[in-house]
Amino acid sequence: MPEADKEGHRYHADTPQAAPGFFLKGSHQLDWGMKNRLARTFNPQTGRTVMLAIDHGYIQGPTTGLERIDLNIVPLLPQCDALFCTRGILRSVIPADCTKAICLRASGGASILKDLSNEQIAMDMEDAARLNAVGVGVQVYIGSDFETQTVHNMTRLVDAGLRYGIPVMGITAVGKEMKRDAQYFRLACRIIAELGAHYVKTYYVEDGFETVTASCPVPIVMAGGKKVPELEALTMAYNAVQQGAAGVDMGRNIFQSEAPHAMIAAINAVVHKNVKPKEALDIFQSLKSKGAARGVAA
Repeated sequence: MPEADKEGHRYHADTPQAAPGFFLKGSHQLDWGMKNRLARTFNPQTGRTVMLAIDHGYIQGPTTGLERIDLNIVPLLPQCDALFCTRGILRSVIPADCTKAICLRASGGASILKDLSNEQIAMDMEDAARLNAVGVGVQVYIGSDFETQTVHNMTRLVDAGLRYGIPVMGITAVGKEMKRDAQYFRLACRIIAELGAHYVKTYYVEDGFETVTASCPVPIVMAGGKKVPELEALTMAYNAVQQGAAGVDMGRNIFQSEAPHAMIAAINAVVHKNVKPKEALDIFQSLKSKGAARGVAA
């Protein structure tokens, strides 16, 4: 095996990647159906998305805030651009008259009781088409014992997605013992994009995140991660989009908030209107005081 080259350093983060004829980087040469689904996922006016991630139950059951999807999540749907969920939840709970973009979790097989990286493809792309999905998401564990397996899960889904015109979101899944820094995410995101994912979901890091987005040739959406205080979550989302992310795929920092309606409104302001974190917190607090609390529409 040849010796690996040193990682590059000329990222030109201040020079956007060209995408002639389409608003989303890395997507301008895709088929019409792919681009149409991406245009339903990402707002063409801003080039960004607020995805609401509620797929947590596929590995950990009735997560806090997701005990009743019908009561806690369905009322939030008007305020997101896209919903990231499992096909089981979609069929059993999400109203069929919902017109929001739906991205489906397509990998699974291990629970929190086992090694999460030991995943397989958990749904057929034909079913994603049957459900009118705009995309599917798959975990990719770069650096884990099951790295090759999860990479191949993704590439098989990419091949199927190309047949059906359905984009694939590759998700950088990080093991507990692995360091979450820009160097790791540059490696993982680039590998996922090189092998065909149409956009990538990854975590934000304070040092060097702009190099992660600049070196990835397809859009990156920021994963929300664990629940943190509202200002911290808003700051993380703001910094991510200012440093090149094409939006967020956020779950716990919305549905575990004391005021989910207010929080998703504040996230929308940050992502689509470039509202600064402290101003967005004012939006959150104002809406919260007016009754946009858990289970109460804003």
